[in-house]
Amino acid sequence: MTTPEPVGTGASFTSVTDLIEAVGAGRLGPDPTTEQVSVAFTTRQGARHAGRDRSYRNQVLSLRVGATVGSCATEPDELSDDVAYDCVGRSVAELLNHPVPAVRVAALDAYLAAARPHARTADDAVTIPAGTSLAKSTARAAAVVDLLAVTPGQHVLVVGVVNSLLGQLRQRGLSYLPCDLAGGSTEWDEPCLPDAAALLDRCDALLVSGMTLGNGTFEPLLRHARATGKPMVAFAQTGSAVLPCFLGAGLSAVSAEPYPFFWLDGGPTTLYRYRAAGRPSC
Repeated sequence: MTTPEPVGTGASFTSVTDLIEAVGAGRLGPDPTTEQVSVAFTTRQGARHAGRDRSYRNQVLSLRVGATVGSCATEPDELSDDVAYDCVGRSVAELLNHPVPAVRVAALDAYLAAARPHARTADDAVTIPAGTSLAKSTARAAAVVDLLAVTPGQHVLVVGVVNSLLGQLRQRGLSYLPCDLAGGSTEWDEPCLPDAAALLDRCDALLVSGMTLGNGTFEPLLRHARATGKPMVAFAQTGSAVLPCFLGAGLSAVSAEPYPFFWLDGGPTTLYRYRAAGRPSC
């Protein structure tokens, strides 16, 4: 895939639909009808860090376009392998109109990762040192929470519960409201409520998983942050190249972690951090 100079249009994208239309029209990079998915795969993972009482499962759809990989996490067993196989050989333009949201997000992510490489557009890069799964999870959580402009005593709505992130908030004297579509409970036996909308009026800031792009819950959160001025930080494996396009339109910062993710490798891995201040959205 050709890699043009990063495009800064100064536009404020406020919906995924608007962003897809811009990409489809070739306004953010090469003609998407000429960019083809060469490899598609799913990653299924179960994890329980040493010393933790909770285990969890992940499933991620990833598409390779040229030298870049775009990804979208889904609920476990939500997608069959046939969904991935069906993407191979198809153009980005086709997949941006695919009926499965995860395919649309992964294709958009792969395209934007090439058109706007993280190494050239991020404010900084953080190396997550080699180590155990827990050590890497903790290091990533610290780098993410550093982006959150809040003070002790304030309440952070956490959408997409990751216990290492909650641990960092606890260490910093921050209260949190855990929210996850899967429900369940945190490592500290706190219930995870499934409806983020019901918690918005109770929070001072939002810490939001990139998975919200794929399950359709991202835009209401973005609208709330934009309307209220509350800080909203995204931690993104899903849509790591997509979410920076919403900086300044409600999103204040992004921790972007493209494939391969920290949990796939015990060696050092990289995440890229973006801040809204002083930059066009996409």
